[in-house]
Amino acid sequence: MAKSIRIRAKVKGQTATVKALITHPMETGLRKDAKTGEMIPAHFIQEVKCEHGGKTVVNALWGAAVSKNPYLSFAFTGAKPGDTVKLSWVDNKGKSDSAEAKVK
Repeated sequence: MAKSIRIRAKVKGQTATVKALITHPMETGLRKDAKTGEMIPAHFIQEVKCEHGGKTVVNALWGAAVSKNPYLSFAFTGAKPGDTVKLSWVDNKGKSDSAEAKVK
């Protein structure tokens, strides 16, 4: 899959804020294709993880109820400008992607 994550990280005081937009269809498996009438198979992100300095700062377990192209924002302490944060996801079909951003 092409790069599906747009990520930014900014530190203010002691708190770093990470904002990410993930491009993914997030299908529930409950919709029908309008043209064929066939059920669209489930295809959704199951796990999102963010790492900083080799440690996991966020580990989110998602399901089919999350919207298409999800936006994620969270904050954590301990980052400094120039540090790197890595965001990765894995979906129910075994596909995955990751991206890194420098903290500004």
